Amino acid sequence: MPPIEKQYLNALETLSATLDGRLDVWALTGSTSFVLQGVPLTPNDIDVQTTEDGAYAIEKLFAEEIVEPISFSETETICSHFGAFELDDVRVEVMGAIQKRQSDGTWEPPVDISEHRRFVDLDDIRIPVLSLQYEAEAYEALGRSERANLLSEYIEE
Repeated sequence: MPPIEKQYLNALETLSATLDGRLDVWALTGSTSFVLQGVPLTPNDIDVQTTEDGAYAIEKLFAEEIVEPISFSETETICSHFGAFELDDVRVEVMGAIQKRQSDGTWEPPVDISEHRRFVDLDDIRIPVLSLQYEAEAYEALGRSERANLLSEYIEE
């Protein structure tokens, strides 16, 4: 695994300690998740994917650190209950009940995180992450083939 900066380790430790046992369904996605799974990138934040209820529960748990309150957010290709907070000067973005727009213009059902989650051991903590296989497929569906191809190179057989 590529090295992870101390502030990211601290933030992940706090996140795990706070969410474990309080939130059933959550997992990291994005660059920090990819690094934890061996992809050589430099993370620029921590992305947490959860359910709609989970997003608002996280907002309450980290109320003092919120920089962007959770609210429904929609782009051309994706929608979720989105917000952000900071831990150890690391931005943590929360996405609840992510849905991707399908080719017919309708929204797919929210992603079932449990179906795509695996765990990575980081020192003494187990961090839930979305599998690289799922992530590569999601990036491809969003038209981000370059990132999808990179992730595909690191999928464990």
